[in-house]
Amino acid sequence: MADVLDVQELTVRFPAGRGRWVSAVDGLGFHVRPRETLAIVGESGCGKSVTALALLGLLPTARVSGQAVFRGQDLLALDDRAMGRVRGRQLAIIFQDPLTALNPVLPVGTQIAESLVRHEGLSWRAARARAVELLALVRIPDPARRLDDYPHQLSGGMRQRVVIAIALAAGPALLIADEATTALDVTVQAQILKLLASLQVELGMALLIISHDLGMVAEIADRVLVMYAGRKVEEQAIGPFFRTPLHPYSRDLMAARPLAGRRGEMLREIPGLVPSPAAMPPGCAYAPRCSRRIAACDRAPPPLVVADGTEVACIRVGSPAVAEPA
Repeated sequence: MADVLDVQELTVRFPAGRGRWVSAVDGLGFHVRPRETLAIVGESGCGKSVTALALLGLLPTARVSGQAVFRGQDLLALDDRAMGRVRGRQLAIIFQDPLTALNPVLPVGTQIAESLVRHEGLSWRAARARAVELLALVRIPDPARRLDDYPHQLSGGMRQRVVIAIALAAGPALLIADEATTALDVTVQAQILKLLASLQVELGMALLIISHDLGMVAEIADRVLVMYAGRKVEEQAIGPFFRTPLHPYSRDLMAARPLAGRRGEMLREIPGLVPSPAAMPPGCAYAPRCSRRIAACDRAPPPLVVADGTEVACIRVGSPAVAEPA
């Protein structure tokens, strides 16, 4: 079965003054299959959201290169008009903060109907009727009455459901969820995750989840892609990843998770910060923070090695000469 999305060598550069450009995403590649959920994880500043915005053509000041083939057409080669026919219709996104994603001076029903009028060619009457159906689909009680509510009249969880309804309005083949549950409390997070999983089955969508929450990823994803400093450092199926993370950064992320049974214990942390794109180290970007660092790590960025369905960029993985001690 053909991939819904196949990204190769995606690079995103931003101006840094005096004619300089720095890379926020560097040579990223991945694919998403129909009905599959791929999770992109990593700390803030690793390039996750920039990747999503680049695919949607929402970075007007950036230089974006590479290839992103979505249903047979390269997203990165589309002009604004062509991208407008894809974005919101075949490819949609749920933004992180539902309150800022919604227009505060328009009823939520109007905001859903706008998408249907634009992409589906419906009349306003038909679009409002369909908006009621979409609110019901995302499990909002009494959807006909809520149609004329303004965003401030809804709870955070209900606002997020409205944003999801807008994203689903035209029946996209791929839905990107960019930190879609970060601003919500734990109970509402669980409801939204369950909703996304059920909608994926009902509508046959592929999902691209962007998150730093490994607990959420474990619940919903089929595969995990770990980004660090704008590059892919690991990709595995969900089961093998949580059993045996390969890259030192992946291991450190896993070790920093809050776990049941550790009540009262101090959480482990990863020392240091993600490097600035304008001041990348010469070798492995993670080397300055890595407890498994050796001299070779500082010489050059490690290549991405592909074997048995996994990908990892670490010279200590799969190389007998620099293998970790038992």
